[in-house]
Amino acid sequence: QVQLVESGGGLVQAGGSLRLSCAASGSISHFNVVGWHRQAPGKLRELVVVITNGITNDADSVKGRFTIFVDNAKNTVYLQMNSLKPEDTAAYYCRVCRFVNDYWGPGTPVTVSS
Repeated sequence: QVQLVESGGGLVQAGGSLRLSCAASGSISHFNVVGWHRQAPGKLRELVVVITNGITNDADSVKGRFTIFVDNAKNTVYLQMNSLKPEDTAAYYCRVCRFVNDYWGPGTPVTVSS
């Protein structure tokens, strides 16, 4: 079992940048699904960006602005968010998964002011 803890969220002005971190309690190198999701108030949780079997897929709404990268040596997943927009306001969740082993972090809030 692995525990995930996100950090790096906060308040930022539109056009700004944030880097979220997701620290795992153990190795994540064996998980074939690693990604970030988000949930805005009153909305369903949605995929932001995910790496599945080495292939990266991201939501159209974040293409060209958000980047995921994984540091297996540090057991950490990052989400670099640039050119932030008010509609990016949400709680951001890290996820790692392999077969039935599906783990989520508690989330970190991001608020983008206009």
